[in-house]
Amino acid sequence: MSPSDLATAAPSITGGRSTRVSPTARLVIAGLLAAAALAAFLLLRNGIDGLEVESVFGLSFTRRVNTAIAIVIAAVCQGMATVLFQTVTHNRILTPAIIGFDSLYVLIQTVAVSVVGASFIANSDTVPQFLMQTAAMAVFALALYGWLFAGRRFGSLFLLLLTGVVLGLAFRSIAEFLQRLLSPTDFDALFLNMYGRISDVNASLLPVAGGLVAVVAVVVWRRRRIYDVLLLGREPAIGLGLDHRRELTLTLVMIAVLMAVSTALVGPLTFFGFIIATLAYQVAGDWRHRALLPMSILIGIFTLAAGQLLINTDVFGTNVMLTVVIEFCGGVVFLGVLLLRKGSL
Repeated sequence: MSPSDLATAAPSITGGRSTRVSPTARLVIAGLLAAAALAAFLLLRNGIDGLEVESVFGLSFTRRVNTAIAIVIAAVCQGMATVLFQTVTHNRILTPAIIGFDSLYVLIQTVAVSVVGASFIANSDTVPQFLMQTAAMAVFALALYGWLFAGRRFGSLFLLLLTGVVLGLAFRSIAEFLQRLLSPTDFDALFLNMYGRISDVNASLLPVAGGLVAVVAVVVWRRRRIYDVLLLGREPAIGLGLDHRRELTLTLVMIAVLMAVSTALVGPLTFFGFIIATLAYQVAGDWRHRALLPMSILIGIFTLAAGQLLINTDVFGTNVMLTVVIEFCGGVVFLGVLLLRKGSL
């Protein structure tokens, strides 16, 4: 029996229910909104008397095209990785970003600046350094996930969260200690690089990052029915003939690559994946991954493009970074889910 046939038992467990608006129509609406947000971000700029149409021949437009590509890559990485991680952990309040990824990124940057100096930051947008950071974070994630999900430890969400938080605090503490030893010049250069930088991405990195993400996205989409079966849980999936450990390992590999590419390309986005995945569950109208995955991506594109457009029009002020606003809103949503919903997601 194929995974698509096995997945028919999942709605009773995942809480799926029929809706008046079909999932396809919802995806079309989300796609139109995402496309409109991207078009507005590309074509509109803040003029003297308000919004003006941007010239397609200007340097600013070329830079916005690069930012738009980075937005799409970040949305694909964060949306897919968060939904898949919540699928394998069977918990909608966990994200792969809160168990050490961001702290490891800061530690790598801090150690590199301590050894090389501020010149590392100046040259950090080169392809070799991007690949090095991506590989380091992917290896860390695979080692952590592989140990926590192997054998009898499988499914221990408390152990997963505790280990991730402890490692994250350890990485952060080491990084803060090393930062105190830096010169003011090196620290200033490092400080600006520790936050998400969607609008300041090196164009030479986009083909490499886009290629990696495209390969992973194709593999994930072809295996979307298997993830529906994983929603049943470990024992039911094994009972239905699925090689659960193999599928779990492959899924964790893809999650690690997606999160590593996103963090190395645009910097830490701790709560962004949680926001778009939570919204996708609410508006997709379908429990299956054929609806959840594209919906989370489209919501992510709309959020980043619309937010960057507002930043460009000085709604939040001239010195406000979009990622800081997103992380603040994400933290509020995360705490609201934990405290108000009491883990009922």
